[in-house]
Amino acid sequence: MSRPTPLRGVHESLGATLTDFAGWLMPLRYGSESAEHNAVRQAAGLFDLSHMGEIFVTGPQAGEALDHALVGHLSTLEPGRARYTMIVNAQGGVLDDLIVYRLAPEEFMVVANASNYPMVAAELTGRAKAFDAAVEDRSDRYALVAVQGPRSQEILSRLTDADLAGLKYYAGLPATVAGRPALIARTGYTGEDGFELFIACDDAEPLWAALTEAGEPYGLRPAGLSARDTLRLEAGMPLYGNELSSARTPFDAGLGRVVKFDKPGDFVGRAALEALKDTAPARRLVGLAATGRRVPRHGYPVVRADTGATVGEVTSGAPSQTLGRPIAMAYVETEALDDPLAVDIRGSREPVEVVDLPFYRRNK
Repeated sequence: MSRPTPLRGVHESLGATLTDFAGWLMPLRYGSESAEHNAVRQAAGLFDLSHMGEIFVTGPQAGEALDHALVGHLSTLEPGRARYTMIVNAQGGVLDDLIVYRLAPEEFMVVANASNYPMVAAELTGRAKAFDAAVEDRSDRYALVAVQGPRSQEILSRLTDADLAGLKYYAGLPATVAGRPALIARTGYTGEDGFELFIACDDAEPLWAALTEAGEPYGLRPAGLSARDTLRLEAGMPLYGNELSSARTPFDAGLGRVVKFDKPGDFVGRAALEALKDTAPARRLVGLAATGRRVPRHGYPVVRADTGATVGEVTSGAPSQTLGRPIAMAYVETEALDDPLAVDIRGSREPVEVVDLPFYRRNK
């Protein structure tokens, strides 16, 4: 049975279409997913992200433990800042992509994907045993809501006196929002500016109501998983289980920059990744833009346009509301990237163009 978030009653009252996602009962859409998508691009959207996991690593050697457990150099992170990183297996395959916040000199919060956080907590626990550090999965204590879009700062500023303008990208600060304690973070998964609010579960409904009221004059809309997926696809952001998996390394996904070989000591997966770092991947993650109206979907073959020979596979695809054409991300054989390509959609070769990621960049 799917697990509800603390906001289930709110979603039901709004008439949301609910669906199972990674074992959680989540809102797919509240009405028109295109309207929700466009609201985030033009004004703001309100998301329930309470299915994400929050794992705390604390103690005098918490930073060193994370340096060993993850591919990033987390011990250099300043308190109040965050960093995107990954946890890999001994072969360099991605087990999950993560955001790590340093809340205090000896306290880190690791935010993991909903489908993976029990595994991530177990892996961190095992990998931290040689260090003076403790690992605790506190996911059950937190709800997480996000306000994303160009008007998100105006909306949130009505509910807090925190210095939102001074809060840098990939940073967080403790604050009071609508009279309730929250950790305000500025990361996001939509390609827009925005804020994430880590709050106690009991505060989720009152805070959602306060944000809804504050955002009404600015065009704020609740947004579900469908809009979140099309927004992150336009922004070229990977989804675990689609673009990322234990069968892929960070280099395959074009994210080798997150692997820090210059940090001291060993880390899990280091030897395997060092052996690969100077070798071009056989397949690369690329963006595809369709020239027609048919949509490349997850799992569809990427083929040579002339012969129909399979040279790749679509990992994510959808109509782009912002670009007005279907788009996709796909792993494609490196040697085929200069050739005319198509996606096999139910036996028909639909031409596509290889384009740079991301598909969309906001005006800052």
